Amino acid sequence: MSKKVIYLAGGYFWGVSEYFSRIDGVLFAVTGYANSDVKSPAYEEVKSGITGAAETVEVTYDSDKVALKTLLRQFFKIIDPVSLNKQGEDSGTKYRTGIYYFYDDDIATIDEVFADEQRKYEKKIVTQKGRLRNFYNAEDYHQDYLKKNTQGYCHIDFSSLNDLKEDKKQFVDPDKYQAPDRETLKTKLSAQAYEVTQHAATDPKFKGEHNDNFKKGIYVDPITGAPLFVSTDKCESRCGWPAFSKPIADTVLSRHLDTSLNRQRIEVRSKTSNAHLGHVFTDGPKETGGLRYCINSSALRFIPFEELDEKGYGEFKKYVK
Repeated sequence: MSKKVIYLAGGYFWGVSEYFSRIDGVLFAVTGYANSDVKSPAYEEVKSGITGAAETVEVTYDSDKVALKTLLRQFFKIIDPVSLNKQGEDSGTKYRTGIYYFYDDDIATIDEVFADEQRKYEKKIVTQKGRLRNFYNAEDYHQDYLKKNTQGYCHIDFSSLNDLKEDKKQFVDPDKYQAPDRETLKTKLSAQAYEVTQHAATDPKFKGEHNDNFKKGIYVDPITGAPLFVSTDKCESRCGWPAFSKPIADTVLSRHLDTSLNRQRIEVRSKTSNAHLGHVFTDGPKETGGLRYCINSSALRFIPFEELDEKGYGEFKKYVK
């Protein structure tokens, strides 16, 4: 288990807490008050607006079971991100929306999701994003309120939880794919693949073996064998490296802010091996979501469609169109 936490402000916290408690992989959904100017505020103080706090839910989750990106996408489905200090019938700064992080590694994922969501709106998203300053648990009677009071007030539509059913089918269990020790790895990979995956080197432009490969099949981590991409999502790219519109599942990748070369980019790594794969950009085909995963050939191993059963990947054939 890999336990992590994210803080989500989505209006009145009873419904937000109940919503996230129903997601597989979420361990706890605790109601409370975030970024308060007053120490240990009480509900009546927060309600009055004098504390500057936002009603917030502390979501503790197992990142091996559910990805932060999945949680954030679901969060945006239950809020109005262009409504300032108002959600449903509730208004005031305490009902503002926000995503407050505890880990710096989460910044890249949060920025990516914000960029994805902004493309859906003409107005500017006013949902806050930033580091958590403080969080105080709400009073006991606010915890699991809707479980104890099934007819209690709730402004949340729970129907979007159904969207997770298909995501769960696509989940790649990292426990099935283990990385060998470093010495074994050196003998398993080519010198170029080792430099790319372990030291974030880059393949020569237009030279990679998978750059012009559009055969049916899946692309896996050359270290652990974990599925990463499918040929269905491979797209034409003039960048000189293989490009994909999305991974086989969000949970197979981790995302990190890369400030090398005097610019900011979002690096993507394989979650099972922590191997450097490449970067994700927001200039991909609009019809497939607008993302372009630019991946080094040396960080991939291709399994042809006709060999999937033989090599133990038969369960993934349904994702190859």
